[in-house]
Amino acid sequence: MLSKRIIPCLDVRDGKLTKGIKFKGNVDIGDPVEAAREYYEQGADEIVFYDITASADGRDIMIDVVRRVAQTIFIPFSVGGGIRNLEDMRRVILAGAEKVSVNSTAVTDPKIITQGAQAFGSQCIVLGMDVKKVEMSGKIPSGYEIVINGGRKYMGIDALWWAKEAENLGAGEICLNSIDADGTQNGYELNLTALISENVNIPVIASGGAGKPEHLAEVLTEGKADAALIASMVHYRTYTIAGIKKYLNEHQIKTRLYW
Repeated sequence: MLSKRIIPCLDVRDGKLTKGIKFKGNVDIGDPVEAAREYYEQGADEIVFYDITASADGRDIMIDVVRRVAQTIFIPFSVGGGIRNLEDMRRVILAGAEKVSVNSTAVTDPKIITQGAQAFGSQCIVLGMDVKKVEMSGKIPSGYEIVINGGRKYMGIDALWWAKEAENLGAGEICLNSIDADGTQNGYELNLTALISENVNIPVIASGGAGKPEHLAEVLTEGKADAALIASMVHYRTYTIAGIKKYLNEHQIKTRLYW
């Protein structure tokens, strides 16, 4: 059995670590470089960095912050937000990231997934999916719709169809974020996570809703996720990554222990 990964997520706005609920009401809570170092030392398997307003603002990602984080940690590092083309991907990778996450741009220009996979390898290309639960319809048969630009624009695209399409285009991993669960700390969206995990052959990272270790146990078993993204529960120091991993291993969910 492969080890499940625990991945802290650093949402960054104007160079500051920030956190909101359901993509709204964000407040700044610290320095992303310091947070990355702390989570690395606690035993994180990877770090995810999102410049959450770059796409909506139509600007470049903050490459200086990416470079400073990459110089601080020695685990895989994924970066997203404001990635518009192959050159943006190249800049992020040269700044020290192992993976590039494409979300809004991939929806409006799907060929960027294939271009990135051909240039850097599928293992470097993560599809970020921001998903909202809606009424089932002929257009959205799964009842889950893709939303882009930081939760601002509904696309009329079915999430399950898009996940399978992105895999075919060359994505090597999916980071699946439930807008409904985001920041609530009430648990992941298990139905959505299981739906996507069961229908693709690439790893799925569950995102949105983690509030206690039991939530991670649920999404890594019932939700069939390969990894779990966490934010609030460690940003506010309610839990440590070491403590979360200890809980999971005690409940027969294998994670990598670094101590």
